[in-house]
Amino acid sequence: MSALFLLAVLFVGLALGVPVAISLGLASVSTMLLFADQTLLSTSQRFFHTMQVYPLLAVPFFILAATFMTTGGVAKRMIVFANALVGHFRGGLAMASLLACAFFAAVSGSAPATVVAVGSVMIAGMIRSGYSEKFAAGVICNAGTLGILIPPSIVMVIYGAVTESSIGNLFIAGLLPGILLTIIMMLTIAVIARYQDLPRQPRVSLKQALRAGWEAIWGLLLLVIILGGIYAGIFTPTEAAAVSAVYAFVIAVFVYKDIKLADVPKVLTDAAKMTAMLMFIIANAYVFANVLTTEQIPQAASEWIVGLGLPPWGFLIVMNILLLAAGNFMEPTSVVLILTPILYPIAMQLGIDPIHLGIIMVLNMQIGLVTPPVGLNLFVTAGVANMSMEDVIQASLPWLMILLSFLIIITYIPGISLIVPRWLGLI
Repeated sequence: MSALFLLAVLFVGLALGVPVAISLGLASVSTMLLFADQTLLSTSQRFFHTMQVYPLLAVPFFILAATFMTTGGVAKRMIVFANALVGHFRGGLAMASLLACAFFAAVSGSAPATVVAVGSVMIAGMIRSGYSEKFAAGVICNAGTLGILIPPSIVMVIYGAVTESSIGNLFIAGLLPGILLTIIMMLTIAVIARYQDLPRQPRVSLKQALRAGWEAIWGLLLLVIILGGIYAGIFTPTEAAAVSAVYAFVIAVFVYKDIKLADVPKVLTDAAKMTAMLMFIIANAYVFANVLTTEQIPQAASEWIVGLGLPPWGFLIVMNILLLAAGNFMEPTSVVLILTPILYPIAMQLGIDPIHLGIIMVLNMQIGLVTPPVGLNLFVTAGVANMSMEDVIQASLPWLMILLSFLIIITYIPGISLIVPRWLGLI
């Protein structure tokens, strides 16, 4: 009864348009008052306990680093470099847009930030070069989802904090899937370009390409610093987030000089607003997870699903359907925070690797970013491209088949996610 009441209040709140954080908190407090023995004091203590979860300290630092990178000219330099590498192929500007999204994903950790940074330049550029408005928007909208797959990823940080899995291992595990998905999407553009006779960009000289690479190198080095520092034992993933924020500040203000010192307070304010919003959701989600645990809902769900006799592959089908459905109505961090406490114990009982499970969840969240009615990338793309939501949805739907097919491959071939961590002796 308590489980039904908890979930009913949550989903009724979401259906009525109540913000996710408020819906989580309201469902948790009302269930505690009606069914649990705990006091509201313990609930408030759990709420503020979120501030003491050390891995979550990485979230505001990665947001700050992404804000510096987005506000400065890092994205523009990455776009120029990507265009120098692949722009001369047929459909090269679309490929360059996709590659630039992959580059920026490696420094931002955020899908919407990737869409804004690259889309604000490349959508208009593709349209001027002869691409259709819908094709340009569809490429950027879906390529932007790489922001949560290619490390560093805020969604991976939150999953690691909730499950107490190694965030560094999650980052490493996301590398190969991120590269493979980028290649697959670029090959898709190449096929479309051949049939639609999409334009080419002029080939740049080797000197120009090297110069573009040198201009972009300071931004691209951020990924090397984060992953290299973690696995060289120099700093933890949380400390790496702090280093990335300082590095992004230095690059944007003193190296590229795209941001003046007088503008830094505004950048800090923007990052603080985003952090406050996200941390409020996380804090309420932790209270929600505490109620789930207190009422033994994950244990009951685990016993019920295991009792059905589902093999691991069957459970993965059910899990993917559940995550895809949830992703249609909530943004990624909320889905991870709500469903991980339920799904994680079941997956562990069935012998599914926690790092592999994390990558599967991230891929599901990627698809949720581009599916209506609450696909965050759809809204951001509509704003950047000045298009209606209906047109952006139509532009993005054909790419869903790519993302869904890739999700199936990653789900049932765990070696793709785990080969690099195993090769490095991490798992």
